[in-house]
Amino acid sequence: MNTSTAKSHRGFTLVEIMIVVAIIALLAAIAVPGFLRARKRSQASRILNDLRMIDSACDQYAIETNRTTGATVNIADWTNYLKKGSLLYNSGNSLLGSAYGNQVVDTIPTVPPNDYATLSDVAGVGFWSPYGP
Repeated sequence: MNTSTAKSHRGFTLVEIMIVVAIIALLAAIAVPGFLRARKRSQASRILNDLRMIDSACDQYAIETNRTTGATVNIADWTNYLKKGSLLYNSGNSLLGSAYGNQVVDTIPTVPPNDYATLSDVAGVGFWSPYGP
């Protein structure tokens, strides 16, 4: 018996490999938009939590320094009441790089307009309440 004809050729054909690659590409095309949307939603949640921390920091500053309603709280003043080493403490900016700026005692901080525009497709007006624009 001839051994060259008895050997079976094992492996995948080009068509089989192309089908597997096409299936992987289809799954990636389905998963990536959902991942990007979840990432933006997470960024919006982070900014909302930053606004809560800023509001609390301004209240603490006002209590400790006897500031009245309507007094301006500079960035350097309210950042001193945040966790040291955090991004918000170091820069006073949002996750997306927008400045929160000076705040006013007994006034709720608002979402920076650039951040609101960037995240408006995943976080509408109801999401930001009461910190909305």
